[in-house]
Amino acid sequence: MAVYKIAVLKGDGIGPEVVNSALRVLKRLGELSGVSFEFEEGLIGGIAIDQKGEPLPQETLELCLKADAVLLGAVGGPKWDNLPTSKRPEKGLLQIRKALDLYANLRPAKVYEPLISASPLKEEVARGTDFIVIRELTGDVYYGEPRGIFIENGKRVGINTMKYTEDEIRRVVKKAFEVALKRRKKLTSVDKSNVLEVSGLWRDIVEEEKKNYPDVEVEHLYVDNCAMQIVRRPSSFDVIVTGNIFGDILSDEAAVITGSLGMLPSASLGEKYALYEPVHGSAPDIAGKGIANPIATILSTAMMLRYSFNLEKLANAIEKAVELTLQKGYRTPDIYSEGCIKVGTEQMTDAIINSLEEIWEGL
Repeated sequence: MAVYKIAVLKGDGIGPEVVNSALRVLKRLGELSGVSFEFEEGLIGGIAIDQKGEPLPQETLELCLKADAVLLGAVGGPKWDNLPTSKRPEKGLLQIRKALDLYANLRPAKVYEPLISASPLKEEVARGTDFIVIRELTGDVYYGEPRGIFIENGKRVGINTMKYTEDEIRRVVKKAFEVALKRRKKLTSVDKSNVLEVSGLWRDIVEEEKKNYPDVEVEHLYVDNCAMQIVRRPSSFDVIVTGNIFGDILSDEAAVITGSLGMLPSASLGEKYALYEPVHGSAPDIAGKGIANPIATILSTAMMLRYSFNLEKLANAIEKAVELTLQKGYRTPDIYSEGCIKVGTEQMTDAIINSLEEIWEGL
């Protein structure tokens, strides 16, 4: 029987608390399903700086390179804010993404019916929202050269270059088609090809690749129109794929309509490696209080099961267990509303495990 090796990087702030919850759920799921998971811990972020003098120690990187997937909590906090940029906890996150060549960031946006009132959108608009933004992670205007602030005719000029190679576009587009095949088979490609040549190349490559995925419906939207449509008709989207800067903006817009950052998982995928983490940060203000919402990290493990291990039944089990727990009324303080059952991190995890046990035999 296969053993899935997971590198566990708990990090800082609430990271250890929410990761411990996710590991408890995975262990119980392994017992129910007979699937074996092996966990090995490494240091990253502020705790790595404190203990090893750098945000990403070499032994942590080697651990991740040998693992089948990486589960990350969160990095950073005010304790390390005065360090030089090259030595801050966030640098470890950038380093590991680069070392693992993670080029596709997946950010789901799902509105859960029990939490629909938390969405800033009208309930009839938000209802049924369940899509993923796939953002290219290693190219675009954030990385293009030339860049900088220069003097021209005695005046300062800021320059950044939007640049994509054909291969950079093609690999993330293919990943998006593959994700769409696992979902509702609809892909929305977002660009600005009416004014940007780089977007014209992006659209051409999407058109070339769609011939290899005849079961997937494809639509093209300009980024400004897409931003409007996410607010007007969010439930109509399935998979959105776009470049780095557009994806940066659209994924944050999508996050807001769900009503709580504490509910949002993410995945960063490459050809060989993958890293899974909650969208929320280290939340140092509530660290150690036992009130952090573990759901985003637990749902990140569901993404791991689906996209790294191809264990669709197990991924579905976690997602259904989370939904059932919310239906029962359990809420951590960040998503609490009157009439619900307010619980802490451990109690929410217990409730999700109980729900998992309830639904497992019926899957």
